[in-house]
Amino acid sequence: MRNLLEQIQNRLEDLNKAERKVAEVILLNPQQATRFSIAALAQAASVSEPTVNRFCRSFGVSGYPELKLQLAQSLASGAAYVSRAVEADDNPEAYTQKIFASAIASLDSACQQIDPQQVSRAVDMMIQARQIHFFGLGASAPVAMDAQHKFFRFNLAVSAHPDVLMQRMLASVAHTGDLFVIISYTGRTRELVEVARQARENGASVLGITAAGSPLAKACSLSVHLPLPEDTDIYMPMTSRIIQLTVLDVLATGMTLRRGVDFQPHLRKIKESLNASRYPAGDELD
Repeated sequence: MRNLLEQIQNRLEDLNKAERKVAEVILLNPQQATRFSIAALAQAASVSEPTVNRFCRSFGVSGYPELKLQLAQSLASGAAYVSRAVEADDNPEAYTQKIFASAIASLDSACQQIDPQQVSRAVDMMIQARQIHFFGLGASAPVAMDAQHKFFRFNLAVSAHPDVLMQRMLASVAHTGDLFVIISYTGRTRELVEVARQARENGASVLGITAAGSPLAKACSLSVHLPLPEDTDIYMPMTSRIIQLTVLDVLATGMTLRRGVDFQPHLRKIKESLNASRYPAGDELD
């Protein structure tokens, strides 16, 4: 399938006058278009926001967030194993702007697609858990470690494990009240699916942060579904980790709000414990 920029260029003469204005603004500077809000694009093209939405639908996308994501992906060519947004001859300014634009567009698309009801149910599971284990392999392993850093603050027994042997052993002794949070962007890693099934068989709850309809999502008690703007089989995953980390921030914020104002002194105490380890702001070092 041709990328979106090629489609826009090839259909330019077939668009009506208003939609052609939108197309011309995008083609003039695709990188800038990925940073526009729908209101900014409409203003730049001197059209209405409904016109921008009609333009999006005419290219088979649901709205402007998805269009921006496809634009970011369409900027790809030579440097496939670095990022879809980067070309082999890009200078530092160009690839810096493209990578940031791709990440922003991916986050925007993910925000539009994530189900708040799934988020609410996931927070319920975390609040009710006796202990939480975060599992991830490969690129998702550091995301699991970051989750441990966030969630230990909630007075829960929390651990993170990037080793599949330890994951199997913990799943084999799982109990009711344990929660296993399994992070996998594709949801197709065989070992993680097997661990999810084993943990559930032993009475634990399993929360997946993964792709909708994936084998992992089907093996979990509940899954917070992530969109798939990045082909992690081909490209070095970057925006995938950013989306995972952001979803974990959302869940941590949900837990903080559920705990209420009485929990704030506990979080403040943890934060203040770090004061002695830092130089005061503005101190000059020799």
